[in-house]
Amino acid sequence: MRVPATGEPFRWRVSVAHIDASGPFSDFAAYHRKMVLLRGAGIDLRFADGTRKSLLHVGELVEFDGAVPTYGELLNGPCVDLNLMILKSERAAVRVERLSESLAVGTRRGETTLVFPIDSRLALRIETGETALLEPWDLAVLTQCLGRIDRLESMQPAAASVFLATLKFMGGE
Repeated sequence: MRVPATGEPFRWRVSVAHIDASGPFSDFAAYHRKMVLLRGAGIDLRFADGTRKSLLHVGELVEFDGAVPTYGELLNGPCVDLNLMILKSERAAVRVERLSESLAVGTRRGETTLVFPIDSRLALRIETGETALLEPWDLAVLTQCLGRIDRLESMQPAAASVFLATLKFMGGE
């Protein structure tokens, strides 16, 4: 998904990428990049400035500048990751939350919140009374609303992992 749906530049884009081989990443110089491991043994990111970041476990998150040339070295076979790219002129608060209880979510004017369950089914309950059932890797996009996220598999001992991003647009939506 991208906003706007057509034209350049886009303000933000979220996608699931299948990485089958090690190699250089595409240049997205105008964007901040956020990346979460969804499946596989991981990837080691090597940046032209000499820094390295690794995604070793499902749900791990890294953030980096899309202008810095990046090489991805697969650690033990293919992997799948979630990518969020947002224009550098905009702001995003991004995190992976481990849910064992309900979590309040919401947006204000000029914000969009992305909710992406990584490994468990979730219920997203909106203040209007609507409920959306989210399977792993579904994407919910919230604008100007309040809600709660609840786990559906409460009998499982592990907490559910969910990617949350609140995008704050400097010029409003």
